[in-house]
Amino acid sequence: MASKIEVKDLLEAGVHFGHLTRKWNPNMAPYIYMERNGIHVINLYKTVAKLDEANEALKKIAASGRKILFVATKKQAKDIVADKVSKVNMPYITERWPGGMLTNFVTIRKAVKKMAAIDRMKKDGTFNTLSKKERLQVDRLRAKLDKNLGSIADMTRLPGAIFIVDTMREHIAVKEAQKLNIPIFAMVDTNSDPRPIDFVIPANDDAGKSIEAILEEVTKAVAEGLAERKNDKQNEKEEEEEVVAKTVVADDDDDEVVEKKAPKKAKPAAKKEEKPAAKKEEEKAVEKKAEKAEKPAKKEAAKADDLTKVEGIGPKAAEAIVNSGIATYAELAKADPEKIKEILTEASSNLAHLDPTSWPKQAKMAADGKWDELKEWQDSVKGGVE
Repeated sequence: MASKIEVKDLLEAGVHFGHLTRKWNPNMAPYIYMERNGIHVINLYKTVAKLDEANEALKKIAASGRKILFVATKKQAKDIVADKVSKVNMPYITERWPGGMLTNFVTIRKAVKKMAAIDRMKKDGTFNTLSKKERLQVDRLRAKLDKNLGSIADMTRLPGAIFIVDTMREHIAVKEAQKLNIPIFAMVDTNSDPRPIDFVIPANDDAGKSIEAILEEVTKAVAEGLAERKNDKQNEKEEEEEVVAKTVVADDDDDEVVEKKAPKKAKPAAKKEEKPAAKKEEEKAVEKKAEKAEKPAKKEAAKADDLTKVEGIGPKAAEAIVNSGIATYAELAKADPEKIKEILTEASSNLAHLDPTSWPKQAKMAADGKWDELKEWQDSVKGGVE
């Protein structure tokens, strides 16, 4: 991972400034260092620790191929979020939060499709056949949709996580994410309640410099996760090519061994004692090559599947399930939902609220390679709950 941010950097950015003491939320007490001139000062050592923890989780989510939705509608955060997040190609909301953005995602997707339909009309010439008034109305509709939903046009399914700046302002987004068991990452100030947040980053969420400092580190972690995913895909492709090449070489060597053995039958009886040693050496060589060809295949078989692709399973839940011995889609498809519930409850009380009823069904589709069908099913339900 890249060099971690230091307390000195956060101090210079003003991340430690909280709200007035009379406006504080008592649940933020563990993250407050002291009070000065009627203002609470945030403990930056805890901010660094929590930021590192959040970055590690965000990196894993990005590496799994899931999208992370960034939400910041306050004036001082809009431009910063749009600038930083667009560089890592993640969706973001900087205008008004559309009610039901997550809980009624199917309807939001229809609005995005309407925007795409208008673009098609302009390309195929249908737009020019409309009257001047109709063209003006369509243009206005397209501009409105683009302003509110433009950044989420490529988000075809619910996000793997949501990052929020100012949980007090974005309380509706927090509630929707909670309802759908979507992991919540957030910058939490001294006037906010940290309890609904899965990954709390205690920080000043009002100053532009503070928001920029935190977003800089967060987007770096996301970029690292995306780069890791790209490298893994490339390595898997190279391994597959090596396995194919080695298998072909092993087959060719077997043919050569057979050809060499045939003439030996015609050799004089005096050399009969040399045959067993030569045969053993040739057989050992063939076995070694065959073992080398099988090793990559075994490694791939042992590799755990990315269970976070099942709607409703976050990074922490996936880790708990894998640790219990259920590491692949096929194993999850055969698992009993009640047993999975017990595993989650034992792993952490924060996971006890998850509903694994549909997880075996989703895992079965994933194990059978029916990704389109799985995606369609996930889009049609709310957070993997039928």
